[in-house]
Amino acid sequence: MADHHDIPALIADMGQRARTAARTLAQMPTEAKAKALRAAAAAIRDATPAILEANAQDVAAGAANGLSPAMLDRLRLDDGRIAGIVAGVDAVAGLPDPVGERIDERTRPNGLKLSRIRVPVGVIGIVYESRPNVTVDAAALCAMAGNAAILRGGSEAVHSNHALHGAFVRGWTAAGGPADAVQLVPTTDRAAVGAMLAAAGLIDLLIPRGGKSLVARVQAEAKVPVLAHLDGINHVYVDGSADPMTAARIVRDAKMRRTGICGAMETLLIDRAYRHTADLVAALVAAGCTVRGDEAVRRIVPGLEAATAEDWDIEYLDAIASVALVDGVEGAMAHIAAHGSHHTDAIVAEDAAVAERFLAQVDSAIVLWNASTQFADGGEFGLGAEIGIATGRLHARGPVALEGLTTYKWVGRGTGQIRG
Repeated sequence: MADHHDIPALIADMGQRARTAARTLAQMPTEAKAKALRAAAAAIRDATPAILEANAQDVAAGAANGLSPAMLDRLRLDDGRIAGIVAGVDAVAGLPDPVGERIDERTRPNGLKLSRIRVPVGVIGIVYESRPNVTVDAAALCAMAGNAAILRGGSEAVHSNHALHGAFVRGWTAAGGPADAVQLVPTTDRAAVGAMLAAAGLIDLLIPRGGKSLVARVQAEAKVPVLAHLDGINHVYVDGSADPMTAARIVRDAKMRRTGICGAMETLLIDRAYRHTADLVAALVAAGCTVRGDEAVRRIVPGLEAATAEDWDIEYLDAIASVALVDGVEGAMAHIAAHGSHHTDAIVAEDAAVAERFLAQVDSAIVLWNASTQFADGGEFGLGAEIGIATGRLHARGPVALEGLTTYKWVGRGTGQIRG
């Protein structure tokens, strides 16, 4: 291992070893990858006490350093969350292997047989903050899709990440997985991020998971392809046709189930024709949410904080929601187009025609009808886990799991054809 003081050499060494491991991984049979992942899951389960001890150090340091309640919630692990991490790895191990899948095939008039085959991307770099579960989710998904992974977690989760990574690798290698398939950058020096961004030829795809400043830096500086998501400025639109009980239940869950995740609702849009606006706002307030309303909402519910122009473009990641009245579904879609981040947006409505118009016209990676935005999660989509929610339009969109971590190649089988 290169000296940590020579960061470019460190990342170059990790990248070279990852490329070697990636060649091995690309040829590993599905059964071998699944066996190694299940062993990794068992090792994490067995290491739960040590992982919780490491996480307690990070949470204590985070609280002392003034991390917000939402960030501390992202950071904190408990028995249930570790059990969820383990279940996610086991679920990934049981998913269909995309590597080698024949996407399509055709035979040309000259008899040349062509097919498109899914193959691994190669070496994937993941730069992330706060959430230690990403260490394991990324490792499992990359490995099952035949990719080597270089992980660079944030300093706020350093002890948790090392404990989780160590347990994963112990189980993975004991069951025959190549050791360098999943590497954790052993320094929190920010220069490591810069070195990864510049590692063209060693890292094939870079995925940032974190705040706006991290994602913006990666997109601005990267010399390798980037698969990123921006803010989760997610909306729930309650149509005039919505059932009041359904609307209250969905809105409360979308905002308050977990306020610090990227799938949380940040803005509530209510049709002017909806007759239960006061009840909807009251349900949020009763759940402990601070509501910032536009002028029309505050006329209906006096005493609310006034929403400013900036509120419509904020990812709070906290128990705060901005609320506005809009002119039907067209008004809601216009607001989302102006202020959304193309992540997740939902409509609550009994009018199917209105709902289908919303689903068809809102340009977000995930659109939902009569369901909470908190379903924006790879596990909830049946993908086992996710490496992030991609909000761009190229390569992958929405929860990125196994299929999103592959590319394809063309294979031709001929009998001596020439173009002469």
